[in-house]
Amino acid sequence: MQLARVIGTVVATVKSPGLEGVKLLVIQPLDRQLQPAGGQLVAADAVHMAGPGELVYFVAAREAAQAMPDPFVPVDHAIVGIVDAVATLDGATP
Repeated sequence: MQLARVIGTVVATVKSPGLEGVKLLVIQPLDRQLQPAGGQLVAADAVHMAGPGELVYFVAAREAAQAMPDPFVPVDHAIVGIVDAVATLDGATP
């Protein structure tokens, strides 16, 4: 799992069977200091609640498809949680 910030939405006029009703969101992966790390990605919203500006965690590869209601859909990244707070082991916030 990795942290990311939702920075936008994707509109698809045609989706693969099994992805109807699933939101597609643009996410920016983050490092440990919550700074952008790498390029932007498109992720399926497996929690059905994520939106622009939210801090989320996502999974990639086969785990992404397993997070979906239909585990045989063609997704490479899926949002599996919304983050309420982030703290280091010593209690400090990044």
